[in-house]
Amino acid sequence: MAGAEARSAPAAVSAREWGWRHAGRRAPAVHGLDLDIGPGERVLLLGASGAGKSTLLHGIAGVLGGEEDGESLGRLLVDGRPPSAARGRSGLVLQDPDAQVVMARVGDDVAFGLENLGVPRGEIWPRVAQALASVGLDLPIEHSTAELSGGQRQRLALAGVLAMRPGLILLDEPTANLDPEGVRDVRDAVARVAEETGATLIVIEHRVSVWLPIVDRVIAIDAGGGLLADGPPGEVLAARRSELRAGGVWLPDDVPWRASAPPTATSALLTGAALSVGRVAGEPVREGIELEVDSGRILAVTGPNGVGKSTLALTMSGLLKPLGGRLAASDALASGLRDEPWRWRSRELLARIGTVFQSPEHQFLTGSVRAELEVGPRALKLSEQSRRARVDELLDVLRLAHLAAANPFTLSGGEKRRLSVATAIATRPRLLVLDEPTFGQDATTWRELAKLLVGLRDDGVGIVAVTHDDAFVEAIADRRLVLGREVTASAARAGRTDA
Repeated sequence: MAGAEARSAPAAVSAREWGWRHAGRRAPAVHGLDLDIGPGERVLLLGASGAGKSTLLHGIAGVLGGEEDGESLGRLLVDGRPPSAARGRSGLVLQDPDAQVVMARVGDDVAFGLENLGVPRGEIWPRVAQALASVGLDLPIEHSTAELSGGQRQRLALAGVLAMRPGLILLDEPTANLDPEGVRDVRDAVARVAEETGATLIVIEHRVSVWLPIVDRVIAIDAGGGLLADGPPGEVLAARRSELRAGGVWLPDDVPWRASAPPTATSALLTGAALSVGRVAGEPVREGIELEVDSGRILAVTGPNGVGKSTLALTMSGLLKPLGGRLAASDALASGLRDEPWRWRSRELLARIGTVFQSPEHQFLTGSVRAELEVGPRALKLSEQSRRARVDELLDVLRLAHLAAANPFTLSGGEKRRLSVATAIATRPRLLVLDEPTFGQDATTWRELAKLLVGLRDDGVGIVAVTHDDAFVEAIADRRLVLGREVTASAARAGRTDA
């Protein structure tokens, strides 16, 4: 079989008592797995946050590393060979799309994998254009990858994999940062490629309803080791519903929890008038924004990918200077400082505005989960007893206590997200700005995170959440700010709703 044909032929996966223990960890991330996935099968991989789903996908892709990175247990094979010997067979979309952007321009990034596979030059650019169109990334091929939003980077990573036409497509939360339209676009693009090529598909997704129309098998990993369920989607969801729900699987049409009405007393914390935001002086990505953030209220910021939601969040956090208009903090938030948050020093921001970035890794500074949670309290010069009590409480509430000594960069995507939220809360700020706070959460941790945020709201904290999670908005948001695709001042004001 020719090289290109061999790479694109549907792949088979088998595991026997397989597991992986990260270096520095006592317990394996996943263990005791026995499974066989046949060529051309389309599998939805489920399980609680931290159960080892991403580790399994990385193992199949052959990118877990060597002995210095961890210990492999049992046996894992792709087409009867160790995954490290079959890397050209699979295409992996990581949970963190930033980790897969390697080139400065969009077209070059998609072409990178094709060039490494030795695809003939005349085929590369038609494949690049087709892949970008299939995932709905409607941008010139020379567009800078540094200027992409998180959702656009997710589409770019998927385009790079689809362009290679691998025999095994591995997707780790591929729609987590996408708007609803983007979710459908990406799912349909994957379905088309799988149908056209016959490739084997394994996709991790907490919200099963998105992928049910295109998969023919559901495998659920048990957090305690082995498999919780395995079989046709309808049979598994019907027969094992209670076990799946207890294991954190987000079943179709389930909303794990809804908040009660907020307290009646509020006061303004932050007000924006004719606000323009952007990351480069003189180049606003959004203009004419009118907003108000109140104590004891949750404001959801929604809208399509690429309209400036994350840039607005960084501006509200005092980390970017407004490019126009005015963003003013009230006396209750400024506490004697100037009323423009971007002028505040980092220590002054700590106790006033807590920020959770779209990519959790961008805010990790230390070598352990506990040390990460202590960074803010130490900067505020809290006593050791106060620091320990505060950190222990957050570790317990966000189900991270068993990972206190772990390196933050070895956590699962959902665990990283919960840690990033916890670090922002640790300094007990008056205002909390979160970018995609429910990314990577199973139904159980989603519920606990939602309850935590509502508890902060009820204590008078003002909360801003940039999100594509409609269930999250419906469950806990008190107001909504919708950003449309237009960037003119009049269009931005027209697209705003507060209820």
